[in-house]
Amino acid sequence: SESVLNKLLDKLLQQRVINDQEMESVRSQQSRADKARDVIDTVRRKGSEASSLLIAALCEEDRCLSKDLKLT
Repeated sequence: SESVLNKLLDKLLQQRVINDQEMESVRSQQSRADKARDVIDTVRRKGSEASSLLIAALCEEDRCLSKDLKLT
């Protein structure tokens, strides 16, 4: 959902996984799917530690989705 995506962005920014410019890039996307894709692509380019932080944040913010994706 949009609220989960915003919480993820805030958490990733707070953990310095993404910067303000990257956050604004994600938020400028039109569809929720494009925003999610942009977050994933941006974080993946930063390596495994950044990806692990994204997964941990997702597990914390949306337990149902993380379970469906078999992340937990």
